[in-house]
Amino acid sequence: MTPENSPAASGGFAKLGIIAGGGNLPGRLIAACRRDGRPFFVLALEGFADSAVLGDAPTAWVRLGAVGDAIRILHEHAVTQVVLAGAVRRPSLTDLRPDWRAARLFARIGMKALGDDGLLRHVVEELENEGFSVIGADDLLGDEILAPLGILGRHQPDEQAMADVLHGVRIARALGAMDVGQGAVVQQGLVLAVEAIEGTDDMLGRCAALRRDGLGGVLVKTSKPGQEQRVDLPTIGVTTINNAHAAGLRGVAVQAGGALMVDRAGIIARADALGLFVMGVAVADEAP
Repeated sequence: MTPENSPAASGGFAKLGIIAGGGNLPGRLIAACRRDGRPFFVLALEGFADSAVLGDAPTAWVRLGAVGDAIRILHEHAVTQVVLAGAVRRPSLTDLRPDWRAARLFARIGMKALGDDGLLRHVVEELENEGFSVIGADDLLGDEILAPLGILGRHQPDEQAMADVLHGVRIARALGAMDVGQGAVVQQGLVLAVEAIEGTDDMLGRCAALRRDGLGGVLVKTSKPGQEQRVDLPTIGVTTINNAHAAGLRGVAVQAGGALMVDRAGIIARADALGLFVMGVAVADEAP
């Protein structure tokens, strides 16, 4: 009899642990594993992961601050590769209730002094020290998930929109260099909002009341200069398009090759229907 987790039984794939936050990306990874015959297990983060997205996938739930439990569960399920997928809003230390393993990690790195990318680098390091190989969602989904370069739908940005996109890239990269956020909204050269701890959807919610008369603005999302590319790449989905439209924006631009598009076909179809342009823009590797 071939053991369930042996390479022969799993088509040569290592068993994948999907650490699932919010949104639809964990579901896309589950579907890809099933399509490819890759063995997998889901570690769902309480308060973030959506049980409807996870469906009947083999799953254990763990709170964000229970790092020791999370590592133990992954080992118990013979996971050797790990992917972090989905949105997670960092709570306060009071809400986090860190266990001994998390408390030791925070004491070592000084959590209060770190932004999201700095913290995630240490989380990746902790997982690797435990023997897990950490991979990115794009390693599994490839071209179907990474934003390509160019215009992706029927609608084209005009000269003002392109000027706003380029300004938004500069703003987003400057924010990213300080490990603050990944996005900005620009209208007619004015920065209406920048993304911080609230996330893209809440940032867009604020923009509806801030918009100026005349041509609508644009949402721009880029990765942070020097970002750990396996985790927390900027991500958009159909909900992003809906929220951008509700905020009165004319388009969405993301970093080509450095941002994730969950359900690209759905994003393009929704943007076409609502009259928004969607595009992937080239971003220089160097910090601004």
